[in-house]
Amino acid sequence: MELDTAAKRCAELGNTTRLSIFRLLVKAGKHGLPVGAIQKHLNIPGSTLSHHIQRLVQVGLVHQRRDSRILHCEPQFDAIRELAEYLISECCSLQPG
Repeated sequence: MELDTAAKRCAELGNTTRLSIFRLLVKAGKHGLPVGAIQKHLNIPGSTLSHHIQRLVQVGLVHQRRDSRILHCEPQFDAIRELAEYLISECCSLQPG
């Protein structure tokens, strides 16, 4: 993973609203939730929710899938695993041998 990608993903998760959305999607599992359910659970106005979801989509943490008139948001577990692995990849490497 590139440093720039890791920084962007961390920055997006550094916002309390986006972190709440992502955590809710993780709780829902790999199939995620419809946008309406996210809005209901978190009590976020629609336009605000759309903005925050788009930010998560842009950095690859969320994927959106349309099923007829329903827009589903799915957490991208591979992306979050990749970020976590990047963050701990050099754990303890500066400690004396």
